[in-house]
Amino acid sequence: MDLFRNKRLFIERIEYMLPDGRTKEGVIAHPGDAVVVLPKCRDSCWHLIRQYRFAVGCYILEAPAGKLEPGESPVETAKRELIEETGYQAGELVEKGWIYTTPGFSDEKLHLFEARDLSPSDAFEKDEDELIELVTVTGRELDQMCLDGRISDAKTISIVYRCLRG
Repeated sequence: MDLFRNKRLFIERIEYMLPDGRTKEGVIAHPGDAVVVLPKCRDSCWHLIRQYRFAVGCYILEAPAGKLEPGESPVETAKRELIEETGYQAGELVEKGWIYTTPGFSDEKLHLFEARDLSPSDAFEKDEDELIELVTVTGRELDQMCLDGRISDAKTISIVYRCLRG
């Protein structure tokens, strides 16, 4: 049964069966799949964005990210979001796997990418509700920022781990 539906999110109440045969009721959020892209600069530096997030009421540091549009592949979305949010296009996108964001109540899957060989591009414009500033950090700073809490965004911590440790 639908509890809520709009362009970006669908929430439903369902009945499901556990592996042991018991039947339960649950609520699932279906926000749609998305991508996260960590752009690598030359000289072992990386780009993050500082973006205002109304849900938490402040600016946070994060990797560029965005939802897949209907009919769009994760690679196409990664290319578009990178340009929209950083003004750079990637000469190479390296797939770094995927993660579930919150499997306790959502089926959202994030596709992770490392962007290399960056060059300026204005093929896509920022969304009108996005307040974004580009921030450049070294790999050492990036790692430390994840450890000390300056980066608190889970998707960003995941892609940093996959890029720096993988």
